[in-house]
Amino acid sequence: MIDRLNAIEERYNEIEKELSSPEVISDIKKMTMLSKERTSLEKTVDVYKKYKQVLADLEEAKELLHDRDMAEFAKEEINDCESKKSELESELEILLIPHDPNDDKNVIVEIRGAAGGDEGNIFAGDLFDMYSRYANQVGWKIEVLNAVEGTAGGYSQIEFMVKGESVYSKLKYESGAHRVQRVPATESQGRVHTSTATVLVMPEAEEFDFELDESEVRIDITRSSGSGGQGVNTTDSAVRLTHIPTGIIVYSQTERSQIKNKELAFKILKTRLYDMKLREQEEKEAAERKVKIGTGDRSEKIRTYNYPQNRITDHRIGYTSMNLDRVMDGDMDDLLNALINEDMRMKLAGEGNV
Repeated sequence: MIDRLNAIEERYNEIEKELSSPEVISDIKKMTMLSKERTSLEKTVDVYKKYKQVLADLEEAKELLHDRDMAEFAKEEINDCESKKSELESELEILLIPHDPNDDKNVIVEIRGAAGGDEGNIFAGDLFDMYSRYANQVGWKIEVLNAVEGTAGGYSQIEFMVKGESVYSKLKYESGAHRVQRVPATESQGRVHTSTATVLVMPEAEEFDFELDESEVRIDITRSSGSGGQGVNTTDSAVRLTHIPTGIIVYSQTERSQIKNKELAFKILKTRLYDMKLREQEEKEAAERKVKIGTGDRSEKIRTYNYPQNRITDHRIGYTSMNLDRVMDGDMDDLLNALINEDMRMKLAGEGNV
């Protein structure tokens, strides 16, 4: 552990020197990357400095044991240092767990109604409301990028950005198929139906994460369709982007301004391509991937929302709680923390990285 900590401290000091050099100051891209790396190492270096100071204090206290007049004081000091040393070692163990570089990023979330027709779309809307309420509780902001409303309510598809502190670190476990069991509003005989909606959480592609060759993108301008406010479907303001090499199609029509829709569409496209790049990297580490908390695939059933029993179950970690109503009202901390803690446990046990 000490060797790794020494290497991290050495790298941190190197970055400090590089950031003050004229060559880096004049290179915005390099300065941004180095600043991010420095931030990711800062907490570990600070705790390691405290740890080294405690070790030094411990050695001094042990020396005082030989002084008869100071022996009692030395014993108290040794106990205090040993306690601090143990606490700092535990903190350093956690800090040395490989950090997901995307944890601090904003995210783009896509929710689609899947199995169950109208009820699947209504549930997709319920999930959007759940995330919106949670975001409001923790001080995040939500911006809808694209939405296609369902005929009976909810959404057949909605894409939105969540902005705030460490959003991806909390929401990255939400990708997958969410299953709901309840009596749909469209059911006249009171029978419980099972429907699903899929969620995809993607870390926002920042300026230096992914370089998009815009010559590989076909841009089509169309008239907006569906609801979206007075006048939204009276002008040619909707933008459809097609990424020719991958065939990915992105559509944005939430704004009246064609320029704004184009900007949003490119943001979604870059994030989709960045997410594809990340998934390709993960596929190369298939052995690790098997022990993750889920794979993030759309087809993987990750959670069941049982309304008749007010029960929510996360199948990946065996989490069950009888407070579905509170979760749907945005009280998601217990559920998300259970996923984070299990992820941490797996990493500390060396079972793989999420």
